[in-house]
Amino acid sequence: MYEDIKLKFENLEKQLQDPEIVNDIKKLTETSRAHADLKEAVLLIADYNQTADQISQNKTILETENDPELKEMAETELPELETKLAELKSAIDKELNPADPNDKKDVLVEIRAGTGGDESALFAAELFRMYSRYAENNQWKINILNTSHIGIGGFKEIIFEVHGKNVYGFMKFEAGTHRVQRVPETEKQGRVHTSTITVAVMPEAEEVDVEIKNEDLRIDVYASSGPGGQSVNTTNSAVRITHIPTGVIAQCQDQKSQQQNKVKALQVIRSRVLARIEDEKRSKESAQRKSQIGNGDRSEKIRTYNYPQDRITDHRIKKSWSNMQNILAGNLDDVFQSLQDASADQSVQ
Repeated sequence: MYEDIKLKFENLEKQLQDPEIVNDIKKLTETSRAHADLKEAVLLIADYNQTADQISQNKTILETENDPELKEMAETELPELETKLAELKSAIDKELNPADPNDKKDVLVEIRAGTGGDESALFAAELFRMYSRYAENNQWKINILNTSHIGIGGFKEIIFEVHGKNVYGFMKFEAGTHRVQRVPETEKQGRVHTSTITVAVMPEAEEVDVEIKNEDLRIDVYASSGPGGQSVNTTNSAVRITHIPTGVIAQCQDQKSQQQNKVKALQVIRSRVLARIEDEKRSKESAQRKSQIGNGDRSEKIRTYNYPQDRITDHRIKKSWSNMQNILAGNLDDVFQSLQDASADQSVQ
C-alpha cells in the first residue's frame, strides 16, 4: 500500500543527487522541501506495511497451523496489530493531508510590548524565554533577527525564527494578545498591574513561496542601536527594507554584518508579505466559520497570566492551568495539546 508515495520519495532522493538540480538553488530548495515533507510519511508507511505483513502471517497461522499454543499466540496478537494498523493509517493520512499545509513550516515570531510600559517589556522577555525553553525541549533551533531592548532587561520588540519539526503546527496558537496580571517589582504599595504584549506567528516564507522583485524594494542602512536608542557601533550595519507595493517594512540589526542583516530582513519581508496574502485570502473566504480557537489576530486577547492566583487561562478554549512557573519554564505540552484538540474538534463539527 502507498506504493506511489514510496516511488515519489525515491525519485526525489535521486533528484537530490542530480547535478542539474544541485546547481539550481530554486530547484534544489523545492526538491529538498518536497523530500523532507514526505520523509515522515515514508517511515510511517514502512511501519504500516510491516504491521500488515504481521497480520497476514497471524491469519495464516490461524488458518493452517495445528499447534494450539502458536494459534493462541497469533490470536492474542491480532487485535493489537489491527489497532496499530488503523492508527498508522490515520497518522499517514494526516501526514499526507494536513489540515493546514503550513503546519510543517518553520516560523517567524514577533513579540511586542503593548500596554503597561516597562512591565510589558519585561513580560515580553519572559515569554521569549518560555518559547526558547520549549524550543530547546523539542530540539528546535531559535535564531534572533532583531531586538529592541529597554535598559532593565525587557524587550520593546523581539523578532526571531524557530526551526524544527512541525513548528508552525504548534506555535500558530500563540498569535494574539497575551495579558499579564501581577505586582511589578517597582510597585511599593503591592498593587496588581495589568499589562499586555502581542505575539505574531507567521510561517517562514522562502523564495519559492512568494516572489519579491528587487525593483520593489527600498533598502536603507544605518548604525545599529542599543537600549535607549544609543548607537552601539560606528558602521552602518543595520538594515531596513521596505516592500513598496505592500508597504511592509522589516529591519534587522542583530547580525554581525550588513549583508547578514540584509538577508535576514529579506526573510522577514517574505514572511510578512506571505502572511498578508494569506490574510486577504482568508478574509475572502468569509463563508467559512471562524475557528473555535480564534483567527490569530493580534488584537484578540487569547490568554491571561495571573500571578497572584498562580493561574494561566486560555480564553479561546476556556481552560486554565495552575503551576504557572512550570509553564513559563517551557513546559507547554499540555497547553498546546489542548489547543490542538480544540482545533481538531472544531474542524469536524
